[in-house]
Amino acid sequence: MTSRERMALAMRHRTPDRAPVMCQLSLGHYFLRAGLPAHRVWFTSEGFAEALLTLRARYGFDGVLINIPGRDPGWMREVEGIEEGPEGEVVRWRNGDRTVIPPDDNPAHRPADLGLAGRAEFGRLDPDDLDDLDRLPMYTWNVYHTPYLTGKPGPGPFSSPEDVPEYFYRAIDLVKAAVGGTVSVHGEVFSPFTHYMELFGYEAGLMGLVDDPGRAEAILDRLTGACVAWGVAQARRGVDAVLISSAFAGGGFVSRANYRRFVMPFERRVAEAVHAEGLPVYVHTCGAIGDRLELMAEAGMDGIDTLDPPPLGTVDLAEAKAQVGGRVFFKGNVDPVNTLLNGTPEEVMADARRRLEVGMPGGGYILSTACSVAPRTPPENIEALVRAAEMYGRYGG
Repeated sequence: MTSRERMALAMRHRTPDRAPVMCQLSLGHYFLRAGLPAHRVWFTSEGFAEALLTLRARYGFDGVLINIPGRDPGWMREVEGIEEGPEGEVVRWRNGDRTVIPPDDNPAHRPADLGLAGRAEFGRLDPDDLDDLDRLPMYTWNVYHTPYLTGKPGPGPFSSPEDVPEYFYRAIDLVKAAVGGTVSVHGEVFSPFTHYMELFGYEAGLMGLVDDPGRAEAILDRLTGACVAWGVAQARRGVDAVLISSAFAGGGFVSRANYRRFVMPFERRVAEAVHAEGLPVYVHTCGAIGDRLELMAEAGMDGIDTLDPPPLGTVDLAEAKAQVGGRVFFKGNVDPVNTLLNGTPEEVMADARRRLEVGMPGGGYILSTACSVAPRTPPENIEALVRAAEMYGRYGG
């Protein structure tokens, strides 16, 4: 059975030969372990695809998540120089901006003009006019935590799949060509709520939900159309599943009531659009989600990712299986900090065995860390996950 077949069965609540394994790696882990300059991983489709493929092969994962779009191949035209600094690689842009790429963390963009408005103002933004969002230095449409590159507008919020620039697909195309249909390839779209939070900043965004919920809903509605366009575009390009990244929709940010009002309706629209293309959709939400698992299922998700266990989150896998395990597949629940980062391979094996024993019955379980693999996680700990699946994750028959 190929990895792609194994993943497809698990996502459809059927039983493969064994439980599949697929983890999302942090950017810092790619920078440290892929054997490529960090700027090449971050700023080029070819470098990112190579990093994805290199570490998928090393760790034996059954799937690969392409969680950032392909990059503009002409980006170097805007670069003055690239050098090593005490903080990591430094990209100097012709407009005076700098991008610092630490060896083990997300890139940080530093505009030359510190007086520029970094984010939108909630009270002044017209929900019907979002065309100039890419002029904001700290917000670039659909490329979460990607720095503002060129000092000029890039692709704005899409209204249809036909609006997506061809280069956005480059990493997808490269990965699919390399794996030849044997590995499950997943695309990602950021939740409308994630874009909302990034657009205004977390404090201003949350206050907007309280001060003017109607305006917040109108903005979320407009952002949703663009999320749908990108999700459908990836589905039509041939990915095997689409992940909705909704990191900031857990209990640490919004209440259950606000989740139902400001997250569910908009993510449901994304899921319905991707379902219309014939693909499964699952959602990634960090932290405390034990009180909203049934809402995620109600929103039309085929699967739930992360499932952070205590102390990082609030999900007990056995309770989650009993609650919604017949409606969605699960991916995650292995503690990425206390187990993967700080544990030993033997401890990882033991923990993974416990997750498999609980998650596997009835199908629909993918062994994974809860959230992303931390940058400095020992590779031997990650490799232990597939060993555990091979030893303890076999289905009978």
